[in-house]
Amino acid sequence: MKLPYDTDAGIGSRATLGVIVLETDETLEPEFSRMMAQPGVALYHSRIPMVPEVRPETLVQMQADLPASARLFPSTPDFDVIGYGCTSASTVIGSAKVAEAVQTVLPNAKVTDPLAAIIAAGKALGAARFGFVTPYLPEVSAQMRAKLEAAGFDIAGFGSFEQMDDRVVARITESAIAEAARQVASQGDCDAIVISCTNLRCLRIIPEIETQTGVPVISSNQALAWHMLRLAGVTDPQAQFGKLFTLPLAG
Repeated sequence: MKLPYDTDAGIGSRATLGVIVLETDETLEPEFSRMMAQPGVALYHSRIPMVPEVRPETLVQMQADLPASARLFPSTPDFDVIGYGCTSASTVIGSAKVAEAVQTVLPNAKVTDPLAAIIAAGKALGAARFGFVTPYLPEVSAQMRAKLEAAGFDIAGFGSFEQMDDRVVARITESAIAEAARQVASQGDCDAIVISCTNLRCLRIIPEIETQTGVPVISSNQALAWHMLRLAGVTDPQAQFGKLFTLPLAG
């Protein structure tokens, strides 16, 4: 017996999103699963090769690998936004080149990355001075700091775990991250605290840090998810993920 059926718009009736995750990343997908759990929002993942050592030369290699990762997304849906889930590599490669590489495969999709998302988040929050926490080696942190300053933000305080092994970064405890954020915030008056790296476990402790420091927190995963949703026109406030998630994109 041949059965009848109907079709509809599919899972992504409001937005269809894709995120390219590092081979070494253990944190982005669990955190994204919480932030993207909204009616009518479909999220698809792809992976991109990455060695555990986070150095400028290993990061830049991903530019060549981005098109192949983008081709692994399902071919049927029309993607609204693609996110590239590496803060340090988007800093080294550059957001424009990340978008160009992805759009060779998905030309109609908007593209963002954690660096672009952090900048957009800072503008949405009206921030001018950042406290800045990273896990990176000094040369990687310095490049990201320069990009944030070029975007118009001052760095009021800075600290880094100076860890190049992504496997170790994924195991830095939430309490250590929260304490690092408090220490950096105490170095000088800041309007927001940036906690960089998609492999740092930040999402659960964002409300705690905001309460203790009195300023908003911008983490790589939180900012990227927020930016992807807002670029796709999904503006539902989710205050449990921090002040940023109550805001639209800046005009």
